[in-house]
Amino acid sequence: MIVYDPFWNTIKSKGISTYALIQQFRISSSTIQRIRDNLPLSTVTIDDLCRILDCRIEDIAQYRKENTKQDY
Repeated sequence: MIVYDPFWNTIKSKGISTYALIQQFRISSSTIQRIRDNLPLSTVTIDDLCRILDCRIEDIAQYRKENTKQDY
C-alpha cells in the first residue's frame, strides 16, 4: 500500500500549508483529500508535488506492506 505520511512531514519542514498548495500552486483540494485518504495519485501529480516542494518521491510517499492473505 502506498501511503503519504512523508508528505505531511515535508510540507511542515518546508513551511508550506495545504492552503498555499491549493491557492498559490493550484493543487486541487481533491488531490489534498486523496493524500489524506491514502488514495492513488498519478505520477504527474507526484511529479508536480516534488517540483513544488523541491523534494524527492520518498518525501511524498512510501510503500508499506499490508498484512493480507491474498496471493498474486
